[in-house]
Amino acid sequence: MGKKVKKEAESPPKDVFDPLLIESKTPATAVLMLSSPENEVLAKACDALYKFASKGDENKLTLLGLGALEHLYKLLSHEDPIVRRNAVMVFGIMASNHDVKKLLRELDITNSLISQLSPEEDVVVHEFATLCLAHMAVEYTTKVKIFEQGGLEPLIRLLGSPDPDVKKNSVECLYLLVQDFQNRAAVRELNVIPPLLGLLESEYPVIQLLALQTLEVISKDRETRIILGENKGLDFLLNILENNELSDLHIEALAVLGNCLEDVHTLQLIQLTGGIKKLLSFLEISTVPGIQKNAAKAITKAAFDAEIRKILHWEEVEKFLLNLLETNNDEVKVAASQAISAMCGNIDSKSVLGLQGIPQLVQLLSSNNEEVKEAAVTALSNLTTASPRNASALDILEEINLSTKRKNKFSEAALEKLLDNNLSQKYSRMGYLSSSNIITNGFYDCGQIKHGKKFLSLEELSKQGLTDRRAIIFINAKPQENVVVEKAQDVSPSLSGTSSREKASSVVSPTEGKQELSGHISKSSTRGKGLRKGKGEKEEEKPKEVINITPQVQEEINVEHSHWLPPPDFILMDYINDASRTILPLTTTREQVVALAQFVADKMGGPVEIEKLHNFSWELQISEIEFELKCNIVPIGKIKRGTFYHRALLFKVIADRMGIGCSLVRGKYNRAWNEVKLVEDSPKGLLLPPQEYVVDLMFEPGCLMKQGTAKADQYKRI
Repeated sequence: MGKKVKKEAESPPKDVFDPLLIESKTPATAVLMLSSPENEVLAKACDALYKFASKGDENKLTLLGLGALEHLYKLLSHEDPIVRRNAVMVFGIMASNHDVKKLLRELDITNSLISQLSPEEDVVVHEFATLCLAHMAVEYTTKVKIFEQGGLEPLIRLLGSPDPDVKKNSVECLYLLVQDFQNRAAVRELNVIPPLLGLLESEYPVIQLLALQTLEVISKDRETRIILGENKGLDFLLNILENNELSDLHIEALAVLGNCLEDVHTLQLIQLTGGIKKLLSFLEISTVPGIQKNAAKAITKAAFDAEIRKILHWEEVEKFLLNLLETNNDEVKVAASQAISAMCGNIDSKSVLGLQGIPQLVQLLSSNNEEVKEAAVTALSNLTTASPRNASALDILEEINLSTKRKNKFSEAALEKLLDNNLSQKYSRMGYLSSSNIITNGFYDCGQIKHGKKFLSLEELSKQGLTDRRAIIFINAKPQENVVVEKAQDVSPSLSGTSSREKASSVVSPTEGKQELSGHISKSSTRGKGLRKGKGEKEEEKPKEVINITPQVQEEINVEHSHWLPPPDFILMDYINDASRTILPLTTTREQVVALAQFVADKMGGPVEIEKLHNFSWELQISEIEFELKCNIVPIGKIKRGTFYHRALLFKVIADRMGIGCSLVRGKYNRAWNEVKLVEDSPKGLLLPPQEYVVDLMFEPGCLMKQGTAKADQYKRI
């Protein structure tokens, strides 16, 4: 047997490079490797860059400066799935940097990222592609691109991903996208509600929170709220509120529910299932300021609808709002005050809230927080509008404003706002009506009232009979047969006078073009509601400088059972019609003011020489009218010889009906005057600021005296 010959091994091909392990400690080398034609090198380079970028913003900026993003952008469409995956990972981690996001927008990377969201892609690709999109979606132009490039549908689909990071990134991206109303409508069409509700059952709080925040934004649209109700979304929200283990989600859940309460149908649905009682019970025991604030905001939004106000009143929401006024949190007090303002649209709620709420709101005027004081002023104004019983907050505010220590701009503003709802009392107490204070039927001037003295209604004054005191000048340009009596149900706050009797005498005239008293009268039909404090709450110590007085409740007058009706003033009606016919056609406001001044002076005795003013005997004629009427209440049209304060009142009454802005100011010793603002003529066509003038109705009727001049000052004083 011959000897075996050992076979020689085959030599490797000469054109193949042996495997080489490359170790680099510089990112620049890794960036250079991104240009390699070998998939393995590309994958390892991307992995190294991912780890480097993960260490902080400084490293991200280093890679940005080395041009890594431009190379990585090309790899997003690489045929090798590992290379593509690793490249996406680098983008996902780097996109948190502001400068990186700027370059990514320039590269228009959104389309490439959206293409990575297909179902066939690896879950890691989904995770980092959605992460990158979420970082970029904070900017408006990127929102638009994601919408235009069809990114919403795959993002919604990925809400059902088995990977929690993908869910988190996708819902966060959607939350940012739906800040734009166009995207809100689009996600609704793509049926986003069911998967979002599904995320509420996630074991990860951050996912639940993002889902609720997204629902809060999209539920601002009524169509979305309807779909939310159809998918039993309200049950999801109420279940969260009932679960103490989910207390960290209560604020956001309440915000979504607050949007839902804006719809009557939704509120009725919640009411039928006992949801409102559950909700209010939950709110009454909660001491979390964020929950209390959101609850009050929800009530404010819901209460804009009259039907919803009725439902909320039936559920005794007033108790909850009154409790919130006593909390220690200023934001809660603001929200509660705003909710009270909104609920004032319901007359029964206004009655309940007025009894206990007015003293509490007056106390808030002493707060150190400007927003609290402003919200309290508005609530006080709404509570007293068209409500004589609530207007007795006036005494408390006057007491505060007389004290230099307790008075502040908000207490003064509150008093003026309350008086703006009762111009007769405002003029009597303050001696001033602005151009925005429109005198309507039912107004009366009973002279200056002293502090501490009760302001009497017109009916109370009518029962006094003849006295030797100053005549009460009454405005009523409506015939008696036009009195409208209605039972007030649910009314929104509107301009109003003082007494029910005044309101009964007023109806809106289509020719006057001004807001009149509406004539809504009702007996008190509300149930007394006690104030129940929440568990664990302590009553705040009331500020010492605020007097705690509960306003007395007085029954409003029912016109149907009254024996006295204010007399109509047919002469005043003629004055208004004549003045409108002859003065309104004049081309400029200045001409109208002059003509109206001459018209008023002519109706009240004509011009008077200043030296003979003491001989102008107007008192005798007024006494004769009082004797004729057997009453101290004198319709202004009957006065044929009027002095300063008669003429100034008549001027404002007619001017208000004609749309001529003017104020009415009371002086001393029977003086009163009107002030108007007029723009001077400019030869060059320039718009000059308006100048204020005092209108002469006595000596040179129609003469306009510039405010501050000696002539104007002389007219206002003896």
